[in-house]
Amino acid sequence: MGVVSSKLGDLGVVTTTLDTAVNWARTGAMWPLLFGLACCAIEMMSTQCSDNDLSRFGMELNRASPRQADLIIVAGRVTRKMAPVIRQLYDQMAAPRYVISMGDCASCGGVYNNYAVVQGVDEIVPVDVYVAGCPPRPEQLMQGILTLFERVKGERLKDWVVGEER
Repeated sequence: MGVVSSKLGDLGVVTTTLDTAVNWARTGAMWPLLFGLACCAIEMMSTQCSDNDLSRFGMELNRASPRQADLIIVAGRVTRKMAPVIRQLYDQMAAPRYVISMGDCASCGGVYNNYAVVQGVDEIVPVDVYVAGCPPRPEQLMQGILTLFERVKGERLKDWVVGEER
């Protein structure tokens, strides 16, 4: 017992709010949904590689099921045919759920200004963070994720009502 206390020292007592503890847990283990639509998906995949390593943010586990994911990163152009699929995946995610729009095509249609491409994924689902670029670099996606984390840290539990849109 003396060896353990001498190594740890006097740690004292830690106090915090429930909101802070829950938001810390959310940001420490946010699981993104595997969902890539076009060339931005390659950059999203390279964000997981050892050079960038999303594991340090607790995001090493990409989920294939929307029921196990907190975050959907819409990477690439969204066609009208794919729009209902995105909405269905979003609806199947448990609350609270977050959306990052990655790339110009997902954010505003990019160079595809025609009837077949949705001019922004925010027409389908509410977007929390936009990551600009064509395609955005992995560093930009990591900055978008950190921006989302800052937003999550400011949330309060009483603001989340199950079944309601933000």
